[in-house]
Amino acid sequence: MNHLPATFSVIIPNYNNAATLGRALDSVLAQTWPAHEIIVIDDGSSDDSPAVAARYGDRIRYARQANGGVSAARNAGAALASGNWLAFLDADDTFLPERLALHARWIERDAALDFLLADQNFRTPEGELLQHSIDATPFGRELLARHPGQQEIVLEQSQFGPLIADGFTEVRTLSIPRATFHALGGFPVGKRIGEDLHLVVRLCAVSRRAGVVPQPVADYFIYPASAIRKDVVGAQRNFVATLEDLAQEMRAAPAGLRAGLREKIRQARMSLAYMYLRKNERAGALACVTPLLAPVPRWRAVRDVLSILRGLR
Repeated sequence: MNHLPATFSVIIPNYNNAATLGRALDSVLAQTWPAHEIIVIDDGSSDDSPAVAARYGDRIRYARQANGGVSAARNAGAALASGNWLAFLDADDTFLPERLALHARWIERDAALDFLLADQNFRTPEGELLQHSIDATPFGRELLARHPGQQEIVLEQSQFGPLIADGFTEVRTLSIPRATFHALGGFPVGKRIGEDLHLVVRLCAVSRRAGVVPQPVADYFIYPASAIRKDVVGAQRNFVATLEDLAQEMRAAPAGLRAGLREKIRQARMSLAYMYLRKNERAGALACVTPLLAPVPRWRAVRDVLSILRGLR
């Protein structure tokens, strides 16, 4: 039995989100399990974010830095944190009231949990529900079918590969020990796409047991004008590069995790190839998939290349 209290530092990176920062802060302050502290890192905002933050007084800790990207902002928040667990919320999203409680109560009962995840809602800017994260993924649907009605699901190390390949690794639902976060070096600075998955893969490589709460604990609002959606091809290209770099780091990771990462790379490359095909950029499409044949061609890779070649006709 773990008798240590679960104290959560909630870290909110903010860049020009004055319009939604208050909503995010209110959602953390409304938690049924109060946060140990709320840390807002302003990543070089030029809007009214400081004024919004000032309205909360000493209920939050607010720090400004030159613009360095979301990873640098989250890492800066973690460097200031004093809670024994970290939770992350972007300034244009929200936590549901039980976000911290559902994880904290489990943590206090089970000291063997290395990290925790949960379900989340995907919503339009107006609040319309689009889908949930767990049952939108193959691994998530399999997990729910195997554990019908369970409120807490334990993942063993052997399941981390499928989690990475086809699962749900949403940063808003991630609870990670502060000591583990620092030992891993935090989020990868300089990678603006896939930085959350980059952390979770490295986290899985040093973990044995994780907890999943299969109910939504956060709302993720999808904005059409976001940087990713302004240039989906560029974003996907950067995502592939992030995963390829990560694969080099993970050469000594457990075999199952490496297999899951390879599958994620395959999916990302195929998605990028089809994006190029839709733009009638045939050379780009073919260049996306030919690396899948190395170092040893697998039947699935051959099939993927053939499917792109058919699309070139």
